[in-house]
Amino acid sequence: MRPEEKLSRMIQCETVSQTGIDNSHKFIAFQEVLRELFPNVFSTCQLTKFGQAMLLCWKGTGSAEGPLVLMSHQDVVGAGGQWRHAPFSGDIAEGRVWGRGAVDTKGSLMCIFEAAEQLIAEGFVPERDIFISSSDGEETGGDGARLASEYMKDRGIRPSLVLDEGGMIKQEPVKGARGCFAMMGTLEKGTCNFRIVAHGQGGHASAPGKGTPLVRLGQFMAGMEKKDPFKARMNPTTAEMFRRLGPTIRGPLGFIMTHAAAFSPLLNRILPSVNRLAAAMIKTTCAFTTAHGSDGLNVLPERAYVTANCRVIHHQDADETERILRKRAAEYGLDVEVINKNHACPVVDHNSPVFRKVEDIIRASFPSVIPCPYAMTGGTDAKHFSSICDNVIRFAPLEIDEQQYRSIHGIDENICVDTLYDGIRFYRKIIMYF
Repeated sequence: MRPEEKLSRMIQCETVSQTGIDNSHKFIAFQEVLRELFPNVFSTCQLTKFGQAMLLCWKGTGSAEGPLVLMSHQDVVGAGGQWRHAPFSGDIAEGRVWGRGAVDTKGSLMCIFEAAEQLIAEGFVPERDIFISSSDGEETGGDGARLASEYMKDRGIRPSLVLDEGGMIKQEPVKGARGCFAMMGTLEKGTCNFRIVAHGQGGHASAPGKGTPLVRLGQFMAGMEKKDPFKARMNPTTAEMFRRLGPTIRGPLGFIMTHAAAFSPLLNRILPSVNRLAAAMIKTTCAFTTAHGSDGLNVLPERAYVTANCRVIHHQDADETERILRKRAAEYGLDVEVINKNHACPVVDHNSPVFRKVEDIIRASFPSVIPCPYAMTGGTDAKHFSSICDNVIRFAPLEIDEQQYRSIHGIDENICVDTLYDGIRFYRKIIMYF
């Protein structure tokens, strides 16, 4: 069976994870399909499960220390809207495999399994242990990856490299950058959620007073947007990203980016107003995501709230972010409740020998591609492995275009067939030569 056909089968397994809903039967069925598609992997590797999260260990010869961990999750988000191809059809058409999970992240999961499947069939034995970690709840903040990491930690296993989803291979990752770049996530922000609460007297809506709970919450949100309390500060990861992208960009902007470290005071001032994605790489962000007032159309709420989703960066991390929110909320007579707080992850050194070795394998696999570290604004399962590995890199070796990038958690998710073969070759090289 060809790789694209294997991915099609995997996509046809609807493995949507949902908070508070037990979908374990779907993952059990999916893993039976994996056993059918990759029999060498499951007969050779030791499988440990945490719920339906999988950790497979392919024992090496022991001639190289520090295992390699390859990660990609099993679960996907829901698939609403009108699709050109049904979201769980796995249709192979127009040189692409269509369906939810093709990019995020069954495509890379298939490539990992297929690379190992082929090498085992060829009689290859790695020099170091190879772990494949695949959780069933990445999209909902599940415990699978955390438990896998703790399992390894309890046994004194310290990987030399962890590779998870994150950046991919993309043309023009920043507007004006000419070329194709392998975006390697080396900085992952922390995710915090806070509830901003307003209390009032309630009562009938026919005679409202001033400063009712929803009004104060609205004033608070508008004030946060008008006067952002979070400060931009260039970090080494983003400066290095700009340094590598800069020479491909024409004009003064390219020069400034190439010398981002020297121009950091200027970039700190202008980026937040001209490029929201670049700004998110150098500052903590705050987005208001849910709200609740009264349950009656004609009733003033006694208690109302909005939730704030904050992606926190190192120079204003989780505790500082909470302090800033509490101070600003107090100006409007509001309280702050912590829903959860996760600190920013340790930053991977893009000058380390391990990082440079991964760069070399990328160049060998994709000769025309420029490796480039970057700061991730989203979250991954990889964060759980930062306590046992210094080199947790967020990169999946799949080239995607702008439509495919937008299809992640959107409609018409798909991946090019040729890209799958390139991804398999990359994972083969990582397993054989890292």
